[in-house]
Order: sequence, then structure tokens, then C-alpha cells
Amino acid sequence: MSDSSGRFWITFNGEIYNYRDLRFELEGLGHRFRTNSDTEVLLEAYRAWGVECLSRLNGMFAFGLYDCEARRLFLARDRAGEKPLFYRRSPKRFAFASELKALMADPSFPRVLDLQSLDHYLTYGYVPGERCILKGVKKLAQGNAATYDIEADRLHVWRYWQLPEPHAEGGSSAEELAQDLDGLLEDSVRRQLVADVPVGILLSGGIDSSLVTAMAARVSSRPVKTFTITFPGHGSYDEGPYARLVANHFGTDHTELAAEPATVELLPELARQYDEPMADSSMVPTYIVSRLIRKYATVALGGDGGDELFGGYPHYIWVARQERLRRYFPKVVRRVVGAAAARALSVGRRGRNYIIGFTSDLPESIAHVNMYFDKWSRYRLLSDMVRRHVANESLPEEYKASLCSAAHSPLQQATAVDFQTYLVDQILAKVDRASMRTSLEVRAPWLDYRIIEFAFGRVPDVLRATGKERKILPRRLAERLLPSTLDLKRKQGFSMPLASWFKGEWGTYIESVLREADPRLFNPRVVRELIVGQRHGFSNTQRLFALTMFELWRREYRVTVPV
Repeated sequence: MSDSSGRFWITFNGEIYNYRDLRFELEGLGHRFRTNSDTEVLLEAYRAWGVECLSRLNGMFAFGLYDCEARRLFLARDRAGEKPLFYRRSPKRFAFASELKALMADPSFPRVLDLQSLDHYLTYGYVPGERCILKGVKKLAQGNAATYDIEADRLHVWRYWQLPEPHAEGGSSAEELAQDLDGLLEDSVRRQLVADVPVGILLSGGIDSSLVTAMAARVSSRPVKTFTITFPGHGSYDEGPYARLVANHFGTDHTELAAEPATVELLPELARQYDEPMADSSMVPTYIVSRLIRKYATVALGGDGGDELFGGYPHYIWVARQERLRRYFPKVVRRVVGAAAARALSVGRRGRNYIIGFTSDLPESIAHVNMYFDKWSRYRLLSDMVRRHVANESLPEEYKASLCSAAHSPLQQATAVDFQTYLVDQILAKVDRASMRTSLEVRAPWLDYRIIEFAFGRVPDVLRATGKERKILPRRLAERLLPSTLDLKRKQGFSMPLASWFKGEWGTYIESVLREADPRLFNPRVVRELIVGQRHGFSNTQRLFALTMFELWRREYRVTVPV
């Protein structure tokens, strides 16, 4: 879209939730509008305030805005990183897109694997931050913006937003903070319900999606539509009863959708859709959910973000416990024990990562959370050629550890690291790619930047997570708003029964793919060890899935290996 003068052009992916407020303000400044779209509001906001318009935007977005007169491109990505933006710079040439496959459509673009990014992928199951799995490409990070001057061939990237510094303990009372959270979440849901297409809510029966449902029921003049996915035959994965309880309580127009067993034919399709390889097997049910819900709605509100903001994951408790225990064990002893455990315990042994994390310092311990392959297991898995390429590069663990701040508590450090890595590069990327494959737009009310700043800046640790409780402040709100019979302590990630599926068709398929894995990258003997270990009860399904998705992605896009 262009502005009325034809000087400014924009390509835009996302939604600006406060566009009506901005339009009213801009009209007061004399701006005139031809459409009712948030895209035009974004154009006029740039005309009025330049790059400073970013501080006024409330939404999920990635955009490129071109000034024809100044011959300058302006790029930006939302604060949480809900929408993706890839770019590639070469001499006198700059390309950007919301999908990596769009950049690969350029026949002159060499599809060469970035081996250090592969090292990061094997460590965490995704490629974090600005890195990209292909050489010569970068991602614009969450809360970042950039300008590219065509005449000078100059690129400038900067961070326009970052997490706030935590306030000192002892500010507002728990009741005041719960009331503030109530108001912020209600306003976020109200804004995100606005659409000219059917809107639904992804209701799992957990705290986050149930509170979104509560707010939607409060602000909507008619029953809201809620959707729950069930997995027949897999009772422990069935969230139907919990969601049904919440739906009945708020009188929603509730639909339960039964997911049929996923077939292995989905995996090459998802490897193609995800641009970069991703190891999270919950991409499969996420895609199935999106495909089912798209039959009934075009926009869906979800519960993503609540765990990272308010300390919902179990590892927040054990990271803090480990830090307390470390004082009783000298550092040199911990280092020796950690190295011995890494070498003596086979990959997939339960508790292995916990022991290695405990024997490290706090930043390294946080870096070991949700790890697929640690540095010792990667050393064995990778070929000699890859090891030589990455030998002089910083370790992926060091990247995560560098995001920690010694001035903050263990909980503050762990949640901030997750927000800047796991949330944006795995959770949000997974949901965005899977849902957009079905033309479903998923919105995340918990990631309104005002709620993010509230959680990190104002809520003390004692109202986020302690040694006994997690997600304390949202739970207090839930006790007031949700059914009294709902189990508020239940924590179940959105997943599928991969371990049991591995014993059947999925295991056969994964083994067939990995038998042909590129030996220039991976040691075939170690890959076989992982498969055998899984058969003998080790917990290797996610690691095998990670290697399979990488191999399928490499084949799909015919990526070459550097020599």
C-alpha cells in the first residue's frame, strides 16, 4: 500500500490493535484516510512521527516501509517477535521477506548451510536470535528495527524496545497487582477480538487460555466461540474435560474437535513450511489444530506467553533450587562431577541435563534448560569437518548464558532468557508457521507489550514463582474468575504421544530418514546409538525428531554443505 502522495510504500504482516486510537490522533493532526485499515494508519503514523512511531504501536507486526524520495527502507519487528522478518544483504543489494523461502526464490541465492547455526539448532532445537540456518541471511530480532540507505549502501540496526528492569520488592500489594493484571488483560483481549472475520479462542482449560476466555466473555455482547482439540485414545493428552468446564461456566459457543492420528506424510510438508528446521514435535498437533479450527474461524486467540511472563514452567523452580544448593559444593568439585556425568551417562538418560546444569554456574544452568544435545554429545554427533568449522566459534550455551544479568534474581534471569529465546524462536515461530499454513491468524493477548512490561517490571518474584508455586499472580486472578472445581495447578504442554508413536509407523519412518542422513554432517554410528537407546527406554524421541526434521528440511530445499 502507498500513502496518498505516493512517496511512502509499505508491505506489512500482522495487526495493529490500537490502530483506531492512532487514527483518531492522526486525524486531529490533519491526516486524511482513504481506507479503514490498520495498514494505512501505520503509513500515516510514519509520516507523522518517523521511526518514533514504533513506540506508539500495540500489535504483532513485521513490515518494510520505503521512502521513495530519500531512497531509504525502514524495517521493524514487534516487541515479542510474533511475526518473522528475514533479510539478506549483498553488495548493492538488499532483500527481505517474512519467509525464508521467499528469499530462496532468488535463483542467484546460494543455499549454503551455516554450520554454526546448525550447532545452535542441535543444542536447542531452533536457530536463535539474529542467526539463520542459511549463510548470508539474518533475522531481525524481536523489538528491533533497521534502516537501509540505498545510495550509501548502509544498513543500521537498533533495538527500539527491551524488557524493563525489575522494580525493587515491596511495591504494590498482591491485590493491587491482581486488579491491574485484570484490567490489562481485559483491554488486550477486547482489542484483539476486533476483526471483520470470525474469531475464536483456543481453549485448553489451563490458566492462560481460560483467563482469556473469561475476559472475552466479559467484553463480548454475545457468546464467544471456543475450540478444544481432543486426542481420542490418548487420555493423558485429552484436555477436553477441563476446557468443557470453563466453556460451560462462561456459556461459550464451544466446539470440541477430535484430531485424527497424524501420519508421517505431514513431516515433509511441515519441514517445507517452517523455513528453518525446528525440533519441537508439537508443531504437528499445532498444525492439526489450526487446520481444524480454520473451518470455523479465521482468527483465534491463544494463551501463549503467560508461562514466560509469570513463571509457569517447572524449570523455574529447580533453577532457583540449584542456585541455593550450589553454595554447599565448591566450584571445582561441581566442574569435575559435571564433566564426568556428561561422559559417563548416555544421552537420553533421565536427569542427565539436570546434573550437568547443577554442576555449572547459574547462567550455564539456565542455558542447559530444554537442551537437546549438550556440547559433549554434539562433539560425538558432529562429523570431523563440522567440528573443525565451529571449533573457534562461541558455543550456543555461551550465547544463552550471555543474556543473563548477575544483578537479577535466578527467576528474573531465567524468565528473561526464555522470553528472548525459547518463546520467540520456538513457541511463537511454531504457532505462526503452522497457523499461517492453514490461513489462520493466531493472536496472543498475554503478549500485549503493556502486560510484558507489567510482568517483568512490576511483579515481584514472590508473585511469579517460588520454591513451591508457579504462576502465582495469574492463579490468584483465576481463583476469582474461573470455576472453583477447575484444577489450577495442572500443567500440561501442548504435545502429542510421540514416544508411543515411535514404536509404530513413526519410528519406522524416522529410522529410514536418518539412515540416509548426510555423513558429512553427522556421525552415522552415533545416530544409530540414539535409535538403539530409544528402543531400550532412553528418552531420545525428541532428539531423533530434531535430526529427522533437519534432514527433511535439507532435502526439501536442496541445501549444500560448505567444504
